[in-house]
Amino acid sequence: MSYTALPTAPPQFAALHGRHSSLLIEWQDDDAPLWRYWGPRLASGALPPAPLRALRPLPSFMLDHDQPLTLAPTFGVGWFGQSALLAHRSGRAFAQAFSECLLQTPDPQTLRLALTDPVAQLRLELRLHLDAASDVLTLSSRLTNLGADALDLQWLAAGTLPLPARCTAVRSYFGQHMHEFQLQTEVLSRSLWRRENRRGRTSHDNFPGAVVTTPGADADAGLVYGAHLAWSGNHQQTIEWLHDGQYQWQLGEWLSPGEGLLAPGQTLDTPEIVASCSTQGLNGLAANFHAELRARLPWAGGAMRPRPVHLNTWEGFYFDLEPAKVMALADAAAAVGVERFVVDDGWFQGRHHDRAALGDWWPDAAKFPLGLGPLVAHVRRLGMEFGLWVEPEMVNPDSELHRAHPDWALQLDGRPMLTARNQLVLDIARPEVADYLFDKIEALVRAHAIDYLKWDHNRDLSCAGLADGRPGYRAQVLAVYALMDRLRAAHPALEIESCSGGGGRIDFAVLRHAHRVWTSDCIDALARIDTQRGYLQFFPPEVMGAHVGTAPAHSTGRSQGMDFRAAVALPGHFGLEFDLRQLDAPALTQLGDWLRLYKRWRERLHHGRVWLGETGDSVVWQAHGDAAELLLLVYRTAPSTLRYMPLLRLPMLDRSARYRLRQVEPDSQIGRRSLDSTAPWLESLRGEPGALIDGAWLAEAGLALPRCKAETAFMVHLSRL
Repeated sequence: MSYTALPTAPPQFAALHGRHSSLLIEWQDDDAPLWRYWGPRLASGALPPAPLRALRPLPSFMLDHDQPLTLAPTFGVGWFGQSALLAHRSGRAFAQAFSECLLQTPDPQTLRLALTDPVAQLRLELRLHLDAASDVLTLSSRLTNLGADALDLQWLAAGTLPLPARCTAVRSYFGQHMHEFQLQTEVLSRSLWRRENRRGRTSHDNFPGAVVTTPGADADAGLVYGAHLAWSGNHQQTIEWLHDGQYQWQLGEWLSPGEGLLAPGQTLDTPEIVASCSTQGLNGLAANFHAELRARLPWAGGAMRPRPVHLNTWEGFYFDLEPAKVMALADAAAAVGVERFVVDDGWFQGRHHDRAALGDWWPDAAKFPLGLGPLVAHVRRLGMEFGLWVEPEMVNPDSELHRAHPDWALQLDGRPMLTARNQLVLDIARPEVADYLFDKIEALVRAHAIDYLKWDHNRDLSCAGLADGRPGYRAQVLAVYALMDRLRAAHPALEIESCSGGGGRIDFAVLRHAHRVWTSDCIDALARIDTQRGYLQFFPPEVMGAHVGTAPAHSTGRSQGMDFRAAVALPGHFGLEFDLRQLDAPALTQLGDWLRLYKRWRERLHHGRVWLGETGDSVVWQAHGDAAELLLLVYRTAPSTLRYMPLLRLPMLDRSARYRLRQVEPDSQIGRRSLDSTAPWLESLRGEPGALIDGAWLAEAGLALPRCKAETAFMVHLSRL
């Protein structure tokens, strides 16, 4: 028996620096690279005083060779924490250890590491890129089977991140259909923190990301870390306490049994982790994520045009689409200022309810005997873009498609085909299925020059077997991305919205292929406030579908006034979702005023930073812009418990400058008192020249707020003099 020598090569260091953050690794060519640092910006050239193992005396009852946290900890050779890799060959070669490491730096912001285990016969390639502008770190992994037999891969982390010992809490997001992005805060301890999702899509209930905080961190100050897995399928993340007091954070795709079976020479690429650290608290972290996503959104021509006011027919008509009614709604929409008209579910052959016709993607002959052409032409004559709802990944058993091709649905031999919402999932990884969907949808887009597709996905994946019986979860996600890209390649100006029962597919990966997400099927404005604030921790407002619904809300039965509903929807990609024909003339005027207000402010709302805050006493706020110009939106969600309103601090303002403040309100509110009571000076905000206030006062003491009723909003424009 022979013993393999332990690493002996002299360690070296490699660092990446952003504007406000740095990372540093220790590597040698015969061992796995070690994590030394990820956190606030280090001075260029700053290095540890010595290799890590030289600084760590071995404790008692330990292996004789220290095993610190590496960029890819492995099982079976001395690391007893969570491993970044779990694999075997028919029950053997279950342990891995990297004894060859090649480091490349293709540019100053990127590290590429190729790690080889000649015993287990595999190669792991790691890519780390730290964006200098946004301080966002992206990580991904690629595993190649170098052996002569199959490698059964059970888990491969997209990356492993170090967290310092001072981290104390993790903020994650849970939810369900119509109740997404609900915040949950838990204390970090020696117990393992773990979240898993096996629903086949991003999911409503386990968002694939989280934020880790340190003591004293708040909305605008303090050290926080965030990470998100850019993936629209099954996922897993784990935070584990380590015996040196720090933590490791792993994120990756959750592989179902058999999905990681790699033939000789075969490679598996992980999704990408999008991570960042900020010393400017939660809002600083959000700004980093927003900047990264904005740089990569797939806008036609490379730049976003102003987000058009959007009307969707779903809650106005549901399946009851008749050309005369839809055209009448289009008339009302154009008159009030809508710029994009989207026909939702119910337009295609045999679709009179949710129990039939998914997969039969041509216009219903009874509803549209002349096809969609007359309706599209009518919408265009009114000066609006035209959009259409589709759900390409699904099929109803009661459909011409399923009767012709029952084998095209994901299924398992010997298992019942479990329906959800009366539908099955198409195996779009099969070329003939993807070709069918592309041909049907592309023909519609081409025939009518359709501007926009609302792309829905209304069920979880179960019994998701491919034609050969292998699991199809991973293949399905990759096939969705490919189909979206294929349609957009054929029609580069086409925009796509990602909807999945509302917010069931919102992640950085789908937004490499789509241009908007539907945040929630719940349009109750009060419920939407928490959902939208959770969403904004990671994603920018311009791709957040936010609609004014009817009162009472269809999802909750609660009613809020038009002004409050519109004010909550205003910061996102603003839209409407009800039958405008039911409004009387004063209400139509009021709504039209809000649409004009959105058009006036959308460039300020959708560019620059977003700050979220709260004053207590059921008042939350958000500000959009920069230190030179801000639009401030304040929402009261419940009756006040105080006689006098708390002040609202705006720490992002320039303390050396003065600001002009003017109240922002739709034209229908000007000249009437919309607030319950107010101090005399606040009345000056409603006229010219507005109020003049020192930035230092607003940043440190705060803005006095009007006393107002529950479920009302107050908006102010601040401009630096």
